[in-house]
Amino acid sequence: MSTVVQLQHYVDGAWVPGSGSPVISYNPARPDEIVAQGLQAGQTEVEQAFTAAVAAKSEWARTPAHERGAVLLRAAVVIEQNAEAWGLELAREEGKTRAEGHGEVLRAAQIFRYYGNDGDRAAGEIFSSPRRGEKILVTRKPLGVVGVVTPFNFPIAIPAWKIAPALAYGNTVVWKPASTVPLLALRLAQALEAAGLPPGVLNLLIGPGSMGNAIVEHAALDGLTFTGSTSVGRRLAAAAAGRGVPVQAEMGGKNPAIVLADADLNLAAEQVMLGAFRSAGQKCTATSRLIVAEPIADDFLAMLKQRTEAMVVGDPTNPAVQLGPVVNDSARKSILDGVAAARAQGASVVAGEDPYDDGDLATGYFVPPTILELPAGRELDIWREELFGPVLSVRRAATVEQAFELANDGEYGLSAALFTRDLTHALEGMEDLDVGILHVNSETAGADPHVPFGGAKKSGYGPKEQGAAAKDFFTHTTTVYLRGGAPTP
Repeated sequence: MSTVVQLQHYVDGAWVPGSGSPVISYNPARPDEIVAQGLQAGQTEVEQAFTAAVAAKSEWARTPAHERGAVLLRAAVVIEQNAEAWGLELAREEGKTRAEGHGEVLRAAQIFRYYGNDGDRAAGEIFSSPRRGEKILVTRKPLGVVGVVTPFNFPIAIPAWKIAPALAYGNTVVWKPASTVPLLALRLAQALEAAGLPPGVLNLLIGPGSMGNAIVEHAALDGLTFTGSTSVGRRLAAAAAGRGVPVQAEMGGKNPAIVLADADLNLAAEQVMLGAFRSAGQKCTATSRLIVAEPIADDFLAMLKQRTEAMVVGDPTNPAVQLGPVVNDSARKSILDGVAAARAQGASVVAGEDPYDDGDLATGYFVPPTILELPAGRELDIWREELFGPVLSVRRAATVEQAFELANDGEYGLSAALFTRDLTHALEGMEDLDVGILHVNSETAGADPHVPFGGAKKSGYGPKEQGAAAKDFFTHTTTVYLRGGAPTP
């Protein structure tokens, strides 16, 4: 059994114990095993963090972009050097497979490297003026103190794609990670400390969900970036909007994969499986709905069933395991209740056993990979409600038009996948599918740091994340009318 890590908070360049109640991080594969523990931050630490962030923001904003970027680049090196060890810790704490945990840590390094090089990119724009002797410049300034609230499912990658641009563009940060997975937050803060980040520029507070309210209500907050549930995101966005604080929120998804009759079925089956079951379905971009063309539906579902039943479920630190547990018992119960409700409403089981009732899989928070086919012409809750687990619901479509209608059905519009070898259908999908991200012949999950990430409809609020789009949130523009005076004699 590995050593239990003692949790602390990073405030004004120092590691401090909390003044709140205990926080304990358990291994979801073996819930009697403690991964990390400590005391949560309290209101005292919240005030100290904001005081430090305010004190540091002017000097950090004045620091040249290349100097700020150098800190991020050094942090990327630290993250890469620890990728194997931290990836294993991620698997133990959050439940991803060891390979996925390692890959997530490397993705965090990639994101820091991308924004670490931002000093080499355009910092503003110049426009012609209708007046002689004048130029019009559009420059950018940081917001100031940014609150960062991140979820459990990507405990180092999602914080990286918020914190890296925030720092690169000259903001200071008060960060609250999910208290269920605090260890990787500790590691990311350690990487930035080792990289020479000045005191007060990043402040890490591990605390309960209610701490998000304390952050959004703080008078010193200049912006809030959030990823998490739709209900919490809407509440925080409303509270921030009431104070005139800009918000960037990435919320729910109920992402469809559409398999048309002309698709490469082997490719589609592989990608749908990855999208639905990798990370135990605990991704906002996970494939949770499948729309399959009627002529190939039986064959395609048989392929999915065979692949699903062959998956190796177990301890995610075992390299042979393909599917680990969900994050905690509450999540497990909620997912299983959703499956039971769908079956009671008329869904038929394509693949997926009843809940595990003996052995290690019953002890841990494991959910069987499940595929449910929904009856035609009936509305089932599972088609619209996000379960956030390894569950795929299926409907058949008689036409391409019906497939697109089914995909657009619902309030979410984060990601979609379209499997077809017909260019016309691909172009139609680009026009008709109302999502922020569209994958053609690849899984719904996946995002690169140099391009925008975010959803349409109720999946997102405010500017997109990642790439140059992040600048639209973490900075504001100043339009400068620049004119010189008469030449000196």
